[in-house]
This record gives sequence, C-alpha cells and structure tokens, in this order.
Amino acid sequence: MSWFVLSPLDVWMFRDAKPFAPGERAWATSGFPPSGHTLAGAILAHLGQPTTLRLCGPFLCWDEQLYFPSPLHLNQGSPLVPIPWLEEEHSYSGYRWDPTRPAPLVAAAPEEERPSPKQKAAGYLPWQAVQTALQGKGWDLAQAVRSPWVAEVRPHNTLQAGKRQVREADGYFVETCIRLQPGWSLALSIECWDPERETWDPLPLEQEVVVRLGGEGHGALLGPCPKLGKQWQALQELSQETFRQTRRALAYLVTPGVFIKKVDGRSLCRAWPWEWRLATPHPAHSLTGPLVSVATGKPVPISGRLQVDSLTEPRKSSLPAPQVFAAPPGSVYYLEQPAPLGQDEPELEDGRLNVFHRWRLLGYSELLWLPWIN
Repeated sequence: MSWFVLSPLDVWMFRDAKPFAPGERAWATSGFPPSGHTLAGAILAHLGQPTTLRLCGPFLCWDEQLYFPSPLHLNQGSPLVPIPWLEEEHSYSGYRWDPTRPAPLVAAAPEEERPSPKQKAAGYLPWQAVQTALQGKGWDLAQAVRSPWVAEVRPHNTLQAGKRQVREADGYFVETCIRLQPGWSLALSIECWDPERETWDPLPLEQEVVVRLGGEGHGALLGPCPKLGKQWQALQELSQETFRQTRRALAYLVTPGVFIKKVDGRSLCRAWPWEWRLATPHPAHSLTGPLVSVATGKPVPISGRLQVDSLTEPRKSSLPAPQVFAAPPGSVYYLEQPAPLGQDEPELEDGRLNVFHRWRLLGYSELLWLPWIN
C-alpha cells in the first residue's frame, strides 16, 4: 500500500448529500472528513485518465502520525457491555428487550469504579492508542485530541443591478467551510488497478503535487508519506490476529460504514452489516448469527455521482447518485466471534460481480478487530 498526505492550501468545502439550491434550502451544511467519492474524484481529475482506484482512509494526520475517531462504546472511559454478556448477579442480567433489535448496552462497572468523567472519549486518538487497544490493554483516552478543525460560515447573496437589495431569484444562502488547524492534514492510501497484470499498483507519485479538492476546487498538496504505511501495517497485523480467533470480539469502524441491501428494488441502509445476523433467537428470524449489540451515532449522508450516456453529447453525463446513510466512524460492533464483511469480496459465491465491493474500494466500512476483555 502507498500512503499519502493531503495538506490544505486554503479552506475546504465539502457539502453533504442533502439537496441544496439557493432559494430552496438556504443553508449548505458541510461534512468532514470528506467522503471517498470526493477524494477519488480529486485524484482522477489529477491523473487525467479513467482508472480504478482502491483507497484506504481518509484519516487525520499530524506530524506523520495517524489519528482515528474515538470509539462510541465508551462511557466515562469504560466500555459498555451488552446485556447477554453481563454476569448473572448483575441487576440488568434478566432484562428483556426486543429480540429483533441488537441487545441494549449498559455500564457494567459500579459508578465509583469508573474512570473520571474528564477522561470521556472525544475527538481523535493517535495510532499508538489504537494499537494498545488492539492488544487488549484498553483505551488510553488521555491521548485524545478534540476535532482539529473549525467550521467557518460563509454567507452569499446576489444584489439587484443598480440597487442594494438581494435578488429574489438567487436569494440568500450560507455555506460552511472547513479550516484545518496548522500542522494537520488528511492521510490515505491510494492504489491503481493494472488490468494487464491484474494487480494493484501504488499511485505513481514521488513528489508533492497540487490537486483540486472539494467544492469550488480549493487547493490541496498531495505528497507521499511511507511512514504511515508502517503504522497501518502494525494495526492490521493485530486486527487480523484477533479476527482469526474464535471468541468474543469487537469490530471498530474507522471510516463511514455503508451497509446496503436491495429489497423489492429499493436500497435499504442500516448501521450494521446485513449479513451479520443477530445472536438472539426469535421466531421472526429463525437463523441466528454472531452480532450481539451495536454502539453507533448519527448517520452520515453520502451521495456520489453516476456516469450515464448523454442524449445530446457523445461523452457521458454526470448525475447525482441516490443518497445513502452510513454508520459514523467510531461505531463499535459486539460479536460472539469475528465474522467477514460481505463487501470485502469482489465476487459473490456464485461468481457474479459483487456490486457492493465498490464501497470498499472507495475506503468505506474499514474495520479493526479488538479482543473482548471485560
């Protein structure tokens, strides 16, 4: 894998997937970090030729160190516990819930034994803290940093000719810009598919170049950073070691998770993979699986672009793709034993193309596996 950093040369604009037009919805909200679609578009525009990319990330980076979103399963520094995993003498061990949903999470340790509320997870953790957690030694929240960017509000309007009044046709609208703090950047791995040799090759870039990223083509400096690859490899080795074991484990989502299922021609999204069946038996789902519980947050709206044949021009036209909702980075999944992610495989069992694999190629649904230690 070849790793690179994207350093801002200006503020960045990343509009979310909500429909927006001046006069209809006056506020264009922003999402950060940018989606894999946005990053792939910037890289392809720089290359100037069509190719298939495989991305890993993006992650925040400072001083050539990877930073990851804080996990969402912590309460005052202690991991929440699914009710089925509680000790029999715990007061919640006999609690009943809707078995068609993941089991509720509760704080297992008494309040006086929990860490100080000042250690509550917030922001981002350096890769060393994640490495410690993957080794089963818990989360060192003392290393957490708050989100290293600020959102700047930029109002826009158009005045009538010869007057100091806003034109009704354009109206007034507001956009949000992202300004990274000094020293911070984005990190991601970029590989290109070679159809002749059928291999993934590193992006052919040996020195820094300027690319246009996000709305209005604001600049970013893209440059190689091999040191990041060693950090990611160290985390992957620990994650794979846990995945190969057949015991309780946690799946830690470090990029937005896009989990889609086609039902009667419609695409349904939810916060956990559809192939992970619930472990609690119920007449509504006779088949059980490994998933016990989920700790997640507000969904992330994502919309890419579709290339379609134009009726008036020889080249293809670009149209907005259907909106999807992703599980936010930092989501944590409790499983009785590690289970594979269906979109990891480029082909299905019957040999057909796995259409959902393209989400993994764009860096979505990246999981790290942790051993469960209570």
